[in-house]
Amino acid sequence: MSKEITSRSDDYSQWYIDLVRKAGLADYSAVKGCMVIKPYGFAIWENMRDTLDRMFKDTGHQNAYFPLFIPKSFLSKEAAHVEGFAKECAVVTHYRLKNAEDGSGVVVDPDAKLEEELIVRPTSETIIWNTYAGWIQSYRDLPLLINQWANVVRWEMRTRLFLRTAEFLWQEGHTAHETKEEAVAEARTMLDVYADFAEHWMALPVVKGVKTANERFAGAEDTYCIEALMQDGWALQAGTSHFLGQNFAKAFDVQFSTRDNTREYVWATSWGVSTRLMGALVMAHSDDEGLVIPPRLAPMQVVIVPIPKPLPELDEAVQTIAADLRALGIRVKVDNDDQNRPGYKFAEYEKLGVPVRLGVGKRDLDQGVIEVARRDTKEKQSVPMEGLAQHVKQLLDEIQQNLFQRALAFRAEHTTRVDTWEEFVDVLDNKRGFISAHWDGTPETEQEIKELTKATIRCIPLESEHGASVEEGLCIRTGKPSRQRVLFARAY
Repeated sequence: MSKEITSRSDDYSQWYIDLVRKAGLADYSAVKGCMVIKPYGFAIWENMRDTLDRMFKDTGHQNAYFPLFIPKSFLSKEAAHVEGFAKECAVVTHYRLKNAEDGSGVVVDPDAKLEEELIVRPTSETIIWNTYAGWIQSYRDLPLLINQWANVVRWEMRTRLFLRTAEFLWQEGHTAHETKEEAVAEARTMLDVYADFAEHWMALPVVKGVKTANERFAGAEDTYCIEALMQDGWALQAGTSHFLGQNFAKAFDVQFSTRDNTREYVWATSWGVSTRLMGALVMAHSDDEGLVIPPRLAPMQVVIVPIPKPLPELDEAVQTIAADLRALGIRVKVDNDDQNRPGYKFAEYEKLGVPVRLGVGKRDLDQGVIEVARRDTKEKQSVPMEGLAQHVKQLLDEIQQNLFQRALAFRAEHTTRVDTWEEFVDVLDNKRGFISAHWDGTPETEQEIKELTKATIRCIPLESEHGASVEEGLCIRTGKPSRQRVLFARAY
């Protein structure tokens, strides 16, 4: 396996790319900056998507779909929004091709120029709020809680599979509310949904916080986020939830008749996660042998491999075991392929991150036991056939919890409180991870620190365990007064 996958200690970035490609998650495409998500990678994404979709619907949201193309004039209606996305937009200017006169192929028909250029969706606030203007007339139409699953395009020059591509998949929620308090509560609720999903399904501990003015979403009044720490000590923003105030309602004239029969602008939120979560999943848990996938998201939770190869006398036992596991809702694959030896299969399923592997051999069956191997610790044990299914079910829960605790311990070890600039630079260069430090609250100091170190303020934590409580101190860079620590890190 070492011939296929670069070691993390040798080159973490190459390790990640090797793993994504060798484990069959994604590959490069003929379109520069875009990726192909392969079936195994898409199966993991489907598990993420389906789980989040249930969580959204459990909190009262409905799915809809809005156009891929956005009139250019829409982006001009909210100044901060267009400024935030202008450099990332792909623009459609023509609607037809024609054969070149010299027979060299097809060319853009100059007579087919659009009257107004269309922007390929970088995010959908503008097209959705234009639509909401016709849907919302009265307080009786509120709250409006809509989500869509879609693809978006943000023209990236430096790309990395899943983490940053020109086109990616995501969901984006867009909600309208009667009061500011309801909208803020919605933004915080969806932040909690994301954190719940990250921690209980991805086994990924996250810090909930709010972004600084420099880092918040273009057009938002507040951006809430969940921040995670990868094994190389770099941070990754895993999800965001935005309180938009009345900015988009005013830009698109979305007003409603209040209970007092007056006219008011609605209050808005938007929130989203994307296929960046796939990158987070890989980098948070995997090792030099391959993927390590939390059981709740694994396409195959258990693989059964007959040893030494499929034999008629083993088949009945294998099928019985598989049926017992499936009866408990466990996703099982039986590998009856006789083209490869068991050792090769073991290595392949280790690379794919299958949480539990069962080796079924005739000698073990004669003794009434099955070999059970877990991916997270690579431990093996012989387990009695009687009660095997329940044992595996409990083992999957144990693996899920162990992955979370392991990542939590790593984050704790790599979260450092510093009080001086010298300490800050030393930790950033040598230990990495999250750095809890005082900042004077000015955008200028934040930008200076970023330019000097490439570290950004990941968030102002909302949880007291990460220093969110009021604490008087001095800014690490300017020495000016500070009332609260923030989390710094270099980030993807």
